[in-house]
Amino acid sequence: MLPIVLSSTSIYRRLLLEKIGLPFTCAAPHIDESSQENETPEQLVIRLSQAKATTLQKHYSSHLIIGSDQVCVLNGKITGKPHNFENALSQLKKASGQRVTFYTGITLFNSKTGNTDTRCEPFHVHFRTLTEAEIINYLKKEQPFNCAGSFKSEGLGITLFEKLDGKDPNTLIGLPLITLTEMFIRQGINPLTAQYS
Repeated sequence: MLPIVLSSTSIYRRLLLEKIGLPFTCAAPHIDESSQENETPEQLVIRLSQAKATTLQKHYSSHLIIGSDQVCVLNGKITGKPHNFENALSQLKKASGQRVTFYTGITLFNSKTGNTDTRCEPFHVHFRTLTEAEIINYLKKEQPFNCAGSFKSEGLGITLFEKLDGKDPNTLIGLPLITLTEMFIRQGINPLTAQYS
């Protein structure tokens, strides 16, 4: 089995990948994550997930490298990480009563063969109609200022929603494990039967 590398420094992605029980290491991809002119959210996350995976090839030449990137889209516009209370308050007020879509690009790159397997997974979050007091209390309790969309669905953020709609709830946190498992199986690695030392 080729060694696995997660091209990310995200604690959330690392914890998600640990769930499927395969050994892996993490490495920082160091790429420019700026969007390009006229690029759709889907095109952006696909391009960046591929770039994150392939940029590590020179250091990991016989590996399976995972790249992932995510954007949050509200009313057709990409919404980034808020980074502070005021921005998070503004984001959640705009999201109140709305459907927000997360697009997550996932790439599994075999640096030995050059094979690249990439998908874009959408996930829809339907927000309850929230009062300003609810939003303020939520932000004070969870402080999700480094999270796209200004919430942590794996924590108290779940109380903000009316419903979730998508293939895999892990996608919302940043790594679509169902799709990644399908990719591993195409590379001959089944997490349920893998043998490794």
